[in-house]
Amino acid sequence: MYEDFLPERLAKLRTQKGVSARDMSLSLGQANNYINNIENKKSLPSMQAFFYICEYLGVTPQEFFDEENPSPEALRTLMAEAKKLDSQSVEYILGIMKKLNNAK
Repeated sequence: MYEDFLPERLAKLRTQKGVSARDMSLSLGQANNYINNIENKKSLPSMQAFFYICEYLGVTPQEFFDEENPSPEALRTLMAEAKKLDSQSVEYILGIMKKLNNAK
C-alpha cells in the first residue's frame, strides 16, 4: 500500500506538469529511465533526489505527501489569490466552493 504511494503520486504530479518521464529524468541529471524506474516500482529515490524531484515538480515535500491535495500548485495559487481579497469577497468565494462541494 505505502510502497505504491510514491510512484503513483510522482506519476500524477508529473503528468499534471505535462512532462514525460524521460524529459524529467534528463532534467534532473539522471539516466533517461530514472523516473520510469521509480514509477514502475523498480527503485526509490534517495532523500536528496526526492527533494530535487519536489523542486522540479514545484511542490514542497509536504504537498507531495498530501493525498487530499490533488493539485498542489493550483491550490497554492488559489490561496495566494484569496489572500488578496477583502473579507466579503472571501466569504462569497467560500460560499460558492461549499455549494460546489455539496453538489457532488
